[in-house]
Amino acid sequence: MTAPTAFEQAFGFPRKAVTLANWRTNPYSRWAFQNVGELVPSAGIETCLAATPETPQVGDELLRNPAGTSAASETVEAFLRRSHTDALTVMKGGRFVADWSASHMTFGTRHIVFSISKSLTALLAGILAGEGLLDPDAPVTHYVPEIAGSAYGDATVRHVLDMVVAVDIEESYLDPDSAYGRYRKATLWNPGGGSESMLAFLANIPRLKEPHGAVFRYRSPNSDLLGIVVERAGGRRIPDLMREKLWRPLGARSNAAITVDMEGTARTAGGVSMTARDLARVGEMMRQGGVMDGRRIVPEAWVCDTVAAGGDTAAWQRGDMAFLFPKGRYRNKWYQMGDGAYCGIGIHGQWLFVEPQSEVVIVKMSSQPEPVDDALDQDCVAFFRHMAKLCASA
Repeated sequence: MTAPTAFEQAFGFPRKAVTLANWRTNPYSRWAFQNVGELVPSAGIETCLAATPETPQVGDELLRNPAGTSAASETVEAFLRRSHTDALTVMKGGRFVADWSASHMTFGTRHIVFSISKSLTALLAGILAGEGLLDPDAPVTHYVPEIAGSAYGDATVRHVLDMVVAVDIEESYLDPDSAYGRYRKATLWNPGGGSESMLAFLANIPRLKEPHGAVFRYRSPNSDLLGIVVERAGGRRIPDLMREKLWRPLGARSNAAITVDMEGTARTAGGVSMTARDLARVGEMMRQGGVMDGRRIVPEAWVCDTVAAGGDTAAWQRGDMAFLFPKGRYRNKWYQMGDGAYCGIGIHGQWLFVEPQSEVVIVKMSSQPEPVDDALDQDCVAFFRHMAKLCASA
């Protein structure tokens, strides 16, 4: 019998077992979420800093604390393992105070953040709006005329930013034969892609009869369309815009990447991979009102609108995610939690949590078996709030 390789010892299966058909399923996702570029075509987002490895901040004392979840006796470390966490990074007052990695993930490794990609793309939209290159109130067709015959034909960029487009498609993650399955083929995330581009798919999504703006509907195609709008407005490809206007000004320490379709169009709804610490830096920049290390990156007015002032409470309440944040709102691809805290969220357990009151930023990267787990999401929210209290009192 052949001895298991180092790969098999770390992950429990051989590399050849991971395919485009199973990369988002357990247990293969534990490796695939760190190596998306081996499965889906991807474009690089390079930092300008020399590759200088960072040292993890050991937070053993923090890990021994209660997690504050529905399991009363559960410790922080026990919750991280139960919730299939791959990496956790905690900042307090601009300093890294704790880093944790699962045994199968090396500190400083990139990990896909799924729909937190939406939040990053909206930051680019805000930067371009501040430069006078993008008008959130303009019709989508002003930037992407090819979309005229679709659900987006009479929608504005603002409708797209806030997920209030009356678009007739369901977010059916587990049904490969649905319209959503066809969408994933167009993004090259599922087998069978390569005959239809992402834009071609978006241009044929039907419209619901109700008006835009009335109901919050979480539909990922909206955010891929936003990426195309941003490209057209900025005159550059998403990887270039991300690198020049966000990644390098932020002081990101590691290169990021984003998946692309058959035409090289970036999957801005969910394709970004990055390190936990660099994602925490995004959260810290937002906590400081769009500034990092004294440098303005995102306009202050856009940040304020995103995390505090903007968003339609009524549209959020009519949507199907109000249970998660009963007093919340959704603005510019970020969730307002209703008490001053805000977050970006991705399927399979990706979180960027920011609580300005305690000056705490938390990143949780995971490989949860289910794309969406409502009970676990509730536990995650309770965990973040409890962690913020622990950090504030430390």
